[in-house]
Parts: sequence; structure tokens; C-alpha cells
Amino acid sequence: MAPDTVSLRYFLVLAQELNFTRAATRIGIAQPALSARIRRLEADLGTALLLRNTRSVVVTTAGAALAEAAPPALAALDRAWDTARSAAAGELGTLRIGYSLSTGSETAPALVDRLIRDNGGLKVDAVPMATPEISPAVADGRIDAGITRGEQPGRGVRRFLLRRARVGVQLARHHPLAGHPEIEIADAAAYPLRLPDRAANPVIHDQLAAVFRDTLPRPRFHTPAVSFDMSQRDLLDGVTLAPAGEAAVTAQPAGLTWRPLRGAPGLTIHLVLPREQSPLHHRIRAVAKTLAHELHWLPG
Repeated sequence: MAPDTVSLRYFLVLAQELNFTRAATRIGIAQPALSARIRRLEADLGTALLLRNTRSVVVTTAGAALAEAAPPALAALDRAWDTARSAAAGELGTLRIGYSLSTGSETAPALVDRLIRDNGGLKVDAVPMATPEISPAVADGRIDAGITRGEQPGRGVRRFLLRRARVGVQLARHHPLAGHPEIEIADAAAYPLRLPDRAANPVIHDQLAAVFRDTLPRPRFHTPAVSFDMSQRDLLDGVTLAPAGEAAVTAQPAGLTWRPLRGAPGLTIHLVLPREQSPLHHRIRAVAKTLAHELHWLPG
């Protein structure tokens, strides 16, 4: 039979006080109620724990053994309850976050670091993923949360705006336009513009291309044969400009710089969570909201 832990805790107080009146006062219950609890505990164990008469209370051999063994057992039970409550509150376990490469230089690391710092029992596994795969992976439970640039399509998820970022261009430090604190859209459009592969990220490709929609003559867009993040030769040579969000500033290859485009609409970064959310998801959302406020990711 599972022990009556309330009665067991009452017994430990009584074993210290060796007086029903004092023990009842210390616990905060009536003396008859305490006596009834102790009788029930003895009945469950099938042995006397106390010898009582009108003048004294004495702990039996069984009572002394229980008084010695019970405290660590109760402490372990308390820890088990606390662990269960923490897990239910989203403070324990493994959190799987998928992030697009374009958020990996600043946004994703900042959120992962804050989640780990604020939740000591939480393990965070963060993995880069192809942007179009993130929302479906959140929806079917392969990952718990995603960080994407742009409001990526997908069913079964909810998206929360995490950050707004200015749009600019990456260019060689020796490029003629690099001397301007801001670059006019038309001036940038006079050079070939490198965009990410639309098949890999149609949302961002279209958003960046739309910045130059009204520019005449029409800009020349091209997508490199190798990854946007791996090859920078055409930029370093000053031949090409690469439209990019301001996060490019924190991951700037040697020889390149970033300048904002005057009047360009901003890019957005979203936190993606499943539509049906657990306490863990609510915790992620709360941490992300606080971090966005502290780091001024959502100005105005």
C-alpha cells in the first residue's frame, strides 16, 4: 500500500516533539485529528510507532526506524513532484529548434542562448534547415519551433513576428557605393544583383526582388550556381551587389560591408510554433517576446 505522506509528515513532527499538543499546534490542526492520523498510519504499517500514556509519548523501535528513513524518502518524493511540475511548465526536456541559415548569424543564437540561460533544465538542439522545410517540420512535430526569415507558408502552425530588419546590400569595401551611409535603390539597381535561389526560399527571393520592382531600367538579377553563403567572389570583385537584411553586418566576410537601401521595406523574421501549443511552446514564446523587446528587434 502506498504510504499516506501527509500522515507520515505529521508523524515526523510528533517524533520530534513527543507531545501531541505541541505537535498539533506546530502543524496547525486539532489534537484529535492528529491522533486519528497517527492511528491510521500505524494501522497501515501493522505496527505501533508510538507508546503513549497520560504522561509521555515514546517512539517504538519501528517508529525510530521510520523517523530515520522517512525524511530522505520524502525529500526524494518532493524532488520528483518538482521535476514533474517543471516538465509540465516547459522548464525541462529537450527543445528542438530549426532555423533558416539567414537567421543563424544573430537571431537564432540569441534566442537559443536566452532559452538555455533562463531554463537550466532545458536542453536545446538547434539545427539549420532549408527554409521551406521548417513550417512543415513544426506542424508534424519533428521540431518544436522554427525561426524563419519572411512569413513562410504552411498549415498547422502559428507565426509570431520576432524581428524587423532593414534591407540593404552587401558589397565590396572598395566599391564606389560603399562610401555612402545609405544607398539609393536606383543606384544599387545599376549593378547586377545577386539573389538567393528562389527554389530554396521563394518568400525571401520575392521580397528582395520586390524592392526593385519600380526601378528603371529593370535590374539584372542572377542566382549563383553555388550557395549564397559559400561563394562571395563576384561581390569581392566589386562586380555584383547582394540585397540582404541587416543581420549580414554581424556575419560579414573579410572584404565586404553592408549598407542600407534608402526607403526599402524591411524584412521580417518569424518564430514558428505549432497551432496546438504546450507549456513548452508558451515558454518559448514568452522568452522570444522578452528578448525581442530587450534587443529592440521590433522598433516602434
